[in-house]
Amino acid sequence: MVGKQAQITALETQTADPSLWDDPRQAQGVLQRLTRLKTEVAQWTALEGQLGGLTELIDLAVAEDDGSLRADLTAELAGAKAELDQRELALLLNGRYDDGDTFLSIQAGMGGTDAQDWAEMLLRMYTRWAEGRGYAVNLVEQSAGDEAGIKSATLEVRGAYAYGYARAEAGVHRLIRLSPFNAAHTRQTSFARIEVMPEVDDAPEVVIKPDDLRVDVFRSGGHGGQGVNTTDSAVRLTHLPTGLVVTCQNERSQLQNRETALRVLRGRLLERELQRQVEARARLRGAYRENAFGSQMRTYYLHPATLVKDHRTDCETSNVQAVLDGQLDRFIEAYLRWNISEG
Repeated sequence: MVGKQAQITALETQTADPSLWDDPRQAQGVLQRLTRLKTEVAQWTALEGQLGGLTELIDLAVAEDDGSLRADLTAELAGAKAELDQRELALLLNGRYDDGDTFLSIQAGMGGTDAQDWAEMLLRMYTRWAEGRGYAVNLVEQSAGDEAGIKSATLEVRGAYAYGYARAEAGVHRLIRLSPFNAAHTRQTSFARIEVMPEVDDAPEVVIKPDDLRVDVFRSGGHGGQGVNTTDSAVRLTHLPTGLVVTCQNERSQLQNRETALRVLRGRLLERELQRQVEARARLRGAYRENAFGSQMRTYYLHPATLVKDHRTDCETSNVQAVLDGQLDRFIEAYLRWNISEG
């Protein structure tokens, strides 16, 4: 708590500096960080008070041997345990960028039209999950499928610990079902990759030089409202040293699309570097596993039985529809606990 209070004091000093407001986006980030830290400290303080009240209630129940007090005590203990579990989970979100916003990218893999339909199902699932947590969700780009679904999409998810929670979903997701896209209605296996990137304005691990970028502009396509296709506002950035390509077409302004695309690229480069560091440590431990199509981290079975199973944590549920409707927290919490044990 002392460390958190020190961070709060430092951030409050920053907000008092008039020059901070020369960059509104940076100022907004500082305010968000300050609000999150204050909320976290308040939650721990409230839990401390709750546990203190429980101690007094226990002493009173023992002294008076009152059955009604014991009933109240049971309810209070259950509430305190639930809150303690949430505070414990929050401690697992201790990565450098865990408390910030995130970009979540979906890419259809092997499986043709079924895979593109699967990618769209995942887009819906993550949108519902984010909205269910009270996060702000913005569609940065979407590439329509050839016959159905999408080839790719990128979401911007803004809210407390959005990256820390969402990074549990990174990897290859496999769907097994009876295909609705062939006449024989045969069993089909489809794949999609989820990439999760921290959204940061600046990171020491990432340096993007202007000469390393190729910028292409083109006319926005797809859904977007009246006038979206009338100007060349969409932007495609190519990072020449790595070959990474980022597209943004959701904003009306070419400048806004370029700024958003640059943030996505910065997040992608940062995530690549963070993953390189994780893999380097895993190789030293002899525990490295390649994250490639075919090495799925979770499978969604719709045939012959219904089941969602996470192959990292063994967490599973038969309520597939609830998961596809965005109820992912049990899988995310299981991953966070598993990841600590693996680290």
